[in-house]
Amino acid sequence: MDFLKNIFKETSSNASENSKEDVKYFELNKMEQFDEMDEISTTKSVVIFKHSTRCSISRMALKQFDAAFNYPEEKIDWYLLDLLNHRDLSNEIAHRYNVTHQSPQILVIQNGKAVFNASHDSIAAEDLKQFT
Repeated sequence: MDFLKNIFKETSSNASENSKEDVKYFELNKMEQFDEMDEISTTKSVVIFKHSTRCSISRMALKQFDAAFNYPEEKIDWYLLDLLNHRDLSNEIAHRYNVTHQSPQILVIQNGKAVFNASHDSIAAEDLKQFT
């Protein structure tokens, strides 16, 4: 899992240009992406993984989630949020989707609304099957 070793070590401009062929996720790093994600969520599920790069529990949850995440791009888009660098985006998630902030945390967005969320050791990629 080379991308986990390098997670968030790229410059923001390079990371935001990653294609799905390079990595499984898109980096959530701009407020404007919320409207894009809400639009995407009308045709397929959008997963947001909120990750604290300083937290060992978050690191372990992300590693397990990544190992088990095998959903095709046609069914689910995965966005990864670095909480430490983008706390404002985490606050927007709590407000926009009416969820309590947790870390680590995943949310599933459909039709612009959070239809599922889990945190800490309750995060499991297999829970996403119901949203494909």
